Amino acid sequence: MIPQVLGLFIGHPHTYGREGASDPLDRPWTSGIVKAAVSGPIWLGRTNLAGDAQADLENHGGPEKAVCVYPGEHYPSWRAALGQPDFPFGAFGENITVGGQTEADVCIGDIFTLGDARVQVSQPRQPCWKLARRWHLRDLAAQVQRSGRTGWYLRVLDEGLVGPDAQMQLIERPYPEWSIAHANQIMHHRRHDLAAAAALADCPQLSGSWRRTLQARAERGSEGSPAP
Repeated sequence: MIPQVLGLFIGHPHTYGREGASDPLDRPWTSGIVKAAVSGPIWLGRTNLAGDAQADLENHGGPEKAVCVYPGEHYPSWRAALGQPDFPFGAFGENITVGGQTEADVCIGDIFTLGDARVQVSQPRQPCWKLARRWHLRDLAAQVQRSGRTGWYLRVLDEGLVGPDAQMQLIERPYPEWSIAHANQIMHHRRHDLAAAAALADCPQLSGSWRRTLQARAERGSEGSPAP
């Protein structure tokens, strides 16, 4: 099965919440995590889809996190676990909801055609606290990380138009040993496995932030976490 785009989503940063709220989840925060579906083809540039933007440019966006992808296969289990039967595609702030692939099926360095563009898998997604704020579920980011159902990021090798029904055709897999699921296990669940950290850090197509974190762990025994 060729993976299929189930939805394209873009959004601009907005400020939510209200000053003086008693619940910290209701206090002001700014993010571009709330995204709207795109109905037609859209340009995919080096750092994002046209019309998409991030509030925290230190930890989000940029060439190695140009596109966030999340598997549509995970939504039924999240809807059941969260008690939200209408939990929609795009709920995790992804740019692409994809069908036909999960973290076990995608590897660091994979190159896909995506519409007229060509993209490469750069790293797993590191879920951040803004998921909790958006859905008012205090531990949602932790749930996502523990589950391994994180999604992943793409870098853009060749720009081009992408439609909301595009296919993602795999054209190169240089590192079949480094699935997104495997990388998540090493980063989050095998923190004392320094040899595995060093091996993953040696993967040249892994994003710089993940490589630096894993190298530091291997060299100093540090258990630090990468930027989201």
